[in-house]
Amino acid sequence: MTTVTVLSGPERRRRWTSAEKLRIVEESLAPGASVVEVARRHDVHRNLVTAWRRQARRGVLACGPEPMPRQDGEVGFAAVSIAPDLQPLTAPSGSCGAIEIEFAAGARMRITGAVDAATLSAVVAALTDGRPR
Repeated sequence: MTTVTVLSGPERRRRWTSAEKLRIVEESLAPGASVVEVARRHDVHRNLVTAWRRQARRGVLACGPEPMPRQDGEVGFAAVSIAPDLQPLTAPSGSCGAIEIEFAAGARMRITGAVDAATLSAVVAALTDGRPR
């Protein structure tokens, strides 16, 4: 059975809250999810879901409650607290990047994925002067 939404009145557009937009964006970013399927499931055009994803990436799509317009036109400030990072950022394991180094002596080294910094330093030093470390 299909659900039909009837919009009446002078405004014929549906209004999506930031929370609804974020929920749809998160659903579209799930592994194996298709933007087209998510858009169909929520009865919204795929271009709109793509625009919301772009806004979320840029940080434009807010995740809090909708802002309330002030009647007096005054500008106010909101309290902000900055929490420290819980964990230090690390490079993802098994990344698809690659490094290729060609030395003056003709030796060439290609490294893919995650590599321990100490091991990489020892290998580069050995290839630079020909002596293992």
